[in-house]
Amino acid sequence: MGVHKQSVSFTDAAFAYAKELVDRGDYPNMSAAVSGELARARQLREQEQALLQAELQRRLALPLDQWEPVGSVEALTSGAFARIDDLELRARHGA
Repeated sequence: MGVHKQSVSFTDAAFAYAKELVDRGDYPNMSAAVSGELARARQLREQEQALLQAELQRRLALPLDQWEPVGSVEALTSGAFARIDDLELRARHGA
């Protein structure tokens, strides 16, 4: 396993959390804390992805008569488009 030196910046909260992990003995130093927590985050994302894929496969395996109708494409996407519009409006007004 190679080691790459990199200078990074942290928010106060992120730095305090990493320091807390070192102070309580979960990791020997800040570098190990950051690397360890990144490894944990990666593992969690991979597990979430595997669960999502398994659920999609389960649903795709259902017979067609067990599928739920979704209605029109507009009804399916209207909530997402409304959220995007709201975010754009907030960004324009600096909220």
